[in-house]
This record gives sequence, structure tokens and C-alpha cells, in this order.
Amino acid sequence: MPYFDAASAAPLHPVARQALLAALDEGWADPARLYREGRRARLLLDAAREAAAEAVGCRPDELVFTSSGTRAVHSGISGALAGRRRVGRHLVVSAVEHSSVLHSAAAHEHGGGSVTEVPVERSGAVDASVFARALRPDTALACLQSANHEVGTEQPVAEAVAACREAGVPLLVDAAQSLGWGPVPEGWSLLTASAHKWGGPAGTGLLAVRKGVRFAPQGPADERESGRASGFENLPAIVAAAASLRAVRAEAAGEAARLRALVDLIRARVPELVPDVEVVGDPVRRLPHLVTFSCLYVDGETLLQELDRSGFSVSSGSSCTSSTLTPSHVLRAMGVLSEGNVRVSLPAGTTREDVDRFLAVLSPVVAGVREKLGATTGVPAAAPSPAPASAPAGPRADSPADSLVVDALGRRCPVPVIELAKVIGEVPVGGTVTVLADDEAARLDIPAWCAMREQEYVGEEPAERGSAYTVRRLV
Repeated sequence: MPYFDAASAAPLHPVARQALLAALDEGWADPARLYREGRRARLLLDAAREAAAEAVGCRPDELVFTSSGTRAVHSGISGALAGRRRVGRHLVVSAVEHSSVLHSAAAHEHGGGSVTEVPVERSGAVDASVFARALRPDTALACLQSANHEVGTEQPVAEAVAACREAGVPLLVDAAQSLGWGPVPEGWSLLTASAHKWGGPAGTGLLAVRKGVRFAPQGPADERESGRASGFENLPAIVAAAASLRAVRAEAAGEAARLRALVDLIRARVPELVPDVEVVGDPVRRLPHLVTFSCLYVDGETLLQELDRSGFSVSSGSSCTSSTLTPSHVLRAMGVLSEGNVRVSLPAGTTREDVDRFLAVLSPVVAGVREKLGATTGVPAAAPSPAPASAPAGPRADSPADSLVVDALGRRCPVPVIELAKVIGEVPVGGTVTVLADDEAARLDIPAWCAMREQEYVGEEPAERGSAYTVRRLV
């Protein structure tokens, strides 16, 4: 059964498994102790730190291991903000950062700090000049991911580094998705990553803080990991994480070229095989193994379940998931379709045959989900032809109305868009359809539908319940 969700958690690398098993035998003791077993454990910890630091591009004494990538982000942001509190309490983040960064930003704002969220282009990338303009004299820290977790778009880290250096602001880079593929451009101040993204064991992250960066660890003081990560080190996992990072980086060039070709195939074939689909993310500046697309008139959760039944494990940033029922913040920031969203992220070793089988089942699966929902695809039906010149003056009984109202209140995505598509052909060109909806996803998906179907999105107005979204028929 092909596993296509490596962006969430990559399968354990064989080198990680070997290192983990060996370290369970040799690295069980406390590395802070001076007896033989402790010294042996300390040697393993030091060797793992050196290997990880080499891959990151920093000094070993600048890097600590944490209990997760999320913990690394939280510790890095809180420590950097506290270390520079005399400068100010302003934090800059991009609108598409990982939720761990945005949660830290929300906590900072709740505590009295200020946050600027830099918007992104439709590709998912920030404009480096806009990012630079967000920096202020009281900015204590800026955060920018190296590549997006949901759509794979690479961010202009080098340009952000230059802007932050000129402004005297430290830059934290979340490199969780990209570190296994190569080093981050130099000049960053803090860097975080998570081992399960590159084939290491889950529950192991890393935080690198450059020398000279003002940093004040928050929370109760702890003597381990330079006081920046509390608790007993999970040494076997740390050893496995470092060993697998070195291994995947050695394989990265060849594997990246091979997987990029497979992703290019998916990006090209999905729009050909599936009607009304939008492939999102930058087609060039992107991670080699990841592609995301959204399908009109499809319930994302049902689509993932049907793909699972067909033997493919994929993930989704769709608004239609049982966990949130709210649109993906990444897709929302990009202004792209969120319904029926599928993220395919290929692990190392994926074959052309695996991809061909996925493409073969995708179209009938999407068609089946649409059929269950009663959805229609394709161009809207044409409005009735105007009466001939010899016909009596005045409206005919079968003439289309100039405007229609669709009540989709209480109905979840993609139903509001499906209902819109069903009736758009019942108004003449220039006529309008107003959709009443209280599903948060409608705010994103109706404008996206208009862009895909070449209709005009007039706008949104408050309604007695929910919102009223008005669309003008152009074709």
C-alpha cells in the first residue's frame, strides 16, 4: 500500500533503525554521569550533536536537541523574544508558517506583544520586499519557514536574511520540511527542525541558536542541553535522528531529482485526468517530493477515505476534515480553493509504478465522491436563448430571472459551491446568484470557484445568519 504522506512523517530510515537499536544497548545511561556507562553515553550524544550540527551548518555548541520540532519552535521563539525584550516586543511571521509558529505568535500577542503577519502571493511565497517592510525598530524577532509544509513552496530565505541583517533583527527559520534535502541559506540566527520529517524517530527535534544572538530560555531552569531543553535526553532517538539526517543528506541529490520528476508527472496529469481541479503552490521553487491540488465539488474527508480504501495514504489541508471544519490557514492565505484538497508527499523509494497506479484510481474516486454529493462539473448550463424579434414585447414565462438566492445555511463545504454551480446557468449573462452560507470555508471557496469557472465574484455582505456571497455570471 503506497504511503504518500512523507511531509507528515517519513518512514523510518534503515540507518535510523540500525542506530536506534545500537544506541538502546550502548546509550541507556545518563550522559551527565562520570562513570563508564555515563561516559559512553556522553560520547554518543557528542557525536550525534556534531553530525547534526554539520548538516545544519552551525557549531556543535550552538545546537541542542528537544523533545519535538514543535518544542524547538516554542523554545526558540520565546527565548529570542525574551532575550531582546529591551529592543521591543514586535514579532514578524509569515501567514503560512507552521501552526507551532502561529501558536507561539498568538501566545506572545495574548501576553501584550504585537505581531505582524506578512501575506503571501498565490504561489504561497512571501514577497521579500513586503517581508522587509514589516521589520520595525522595535522588532525583536522575525520568523520565516524554509519551505511550506502544505504546498511545498520554498521561501526567499536568503533575501529575508539580508533584510533582517540590515534591520538588526534575528531571523528564526523553521527548516523542518527542507533540512533533509539540503542546508538552509546562511545568515539565519535561529533554526528549528524535526527528525520525523527526514526519516528519524518521532519525538526528537533540534534548535540551533547562533553565538551572539540574545537568548533567554523561558520556564524553569534546567541544567541539560545548555538550559534550552529540559528533561533527560532521549539518547537512542537523538543518535538515530543524527545518523538518519546524515544518511538522507548523502542521498538527497539523486533522490530529489528522481522524485521531482514523479511530482512533475502528477502536476501535469492530475488536471488532465480530473475536471475542475487546481494544482497549488509554486511549480518551480518547491520541495522535490510534494504536490498539493484541490478538487471542486468534493468533500475532502470523504475523498481521503476513498483513496485510503483504494490503497493510497495521502493527507489534506482541506477545510472539510473532521479535526477542524475550518479552512487551512495556508490555503486561505494563498487565496486558493480549499475544498477537496489532497497533499501528496512521496517518501524515498517511491516508484513510477506507484505514481501511475495513484493516477489511475484518482479520477474514478473523485467522480464517485462527486456523484454521491450530487455535484455537477464543467461549464454552467446556458441560459435560455432570447426571444426572437417578432415575439411579443414583455417578459416570457420561461425567461430566466436576473438574480437568484441560494440558501446553503447550515450546510458544510462543498455543498454551498455545489449549489452555486447548479443554478448559475439559470440566470442570464450579467445576472447574479447570491449564496447564503455560514460555513467559514465559503469565504474562500466561492471566490476560488469564480476564478476557476471565469465568473465574477462581486463580494460578501453580512446576513441575518452567516454571510451573503454574490456572484455575477460572465459566461
